[in-house]
Amino acid sequence: MKKQYDAIRAAAYDANLQLPKLGLVLFTFGNVSAADHEQRVFAIKPSGVPYDELSPAKMVIVDFDGNVVDGALRPSSDTKTHAVLYSHWPDVGGIVHTHSTYATAWAQALSDIPIFGTTHADHTTADIPCAPPMDDQMIAGDYEYQTGFQILHCLAERKLSHRDMEMILVGNHAPFTWGKDCHKAVYNSAVLESVAQMAYLTRQIQPDAARLKESLIRKHYERKHGPHSYYGQ
Repeated sequence: MKKQYDAIRAAAYDANLQLPKLGLVLFTFGNVSAADHEQRVFAIKPSGVPYDELSPAKMVIVDFDGNVVDGALRPSSDTKTHAVLYSHWPDVGGIVHTHSTYATAWAQALSDIPIFGTTHADHTTADIPCAPPMDDQMIAGDYEYQTGFQILHCLAERKLSHRDMEMILVGNHAPFTWGKDCHKAVYNSAVLESVAQMAYLTRQIQPDAARLKESLIRKHYERKHGPHSYYGQ
C-alpha cells in the first residue's frame, strides 16, 4: 500500500462507518468515497464487504477515470459513478450513495421531494430532484458510468448547481449526496433521508400540502448560508 493515500483511506473508512450508525444502510447497501484532487484519485469502500469488516487498508484507491491504482480488493460497483462526478466537480471531496428507505422510496416513485418545511429550506432552496431513468441503450452499456452523467444532466436541465444542491435521487434507484469532504457528504445523506421521511409523512397527513412559501425558504436558507448568516458560532 502506498503511504501517499493514507489520509483519504482513513477519511473514507471513518465516513463509511457512519452509514450504519446513522441507519442509512442495511448489510452492504451503500458506499462513501473521499477524493484527493491534486493526485486525481479517491478512496472508496470495497465491493460487498460488511461494514464491521472494513479497515483503512481495505479502502481501494481509484483514479478519476475509474481505474484501480492501489488496493487488493475490488472497489464498489458504483465506482465509475463517483469517478465521473469527481472529474467534473473539482470542489467536491466526498460522495455518498445509499439505499436509505425514505429517499429510495421517493426515487422509486420517480418523484422530486417537495420543499414543504424549514428543515428542507435550511439546506437548499429547491425541491430535491429525481433524475429520470436512463434509456435502455445507456442501461445496456456502461451503466455505472452513465449514472454519473444521468446526475450531471439532471442538474443541468433543472439549472441547479452542485454547490447549492448537494443531493439527488436517481430514478428507480436511490440517492447520491456529495460535499466538500466525505463527512459533509455523509451529513447530507442523513439530512436527505430525514427530509424524505418528513415529506412522506406530510403527504400522508395532508395530500394537498402546499410548498413552503418563498419568503420562508429564503429566510431559512440565508440565515445559514447567506452573506449575513447568523446561525451557529
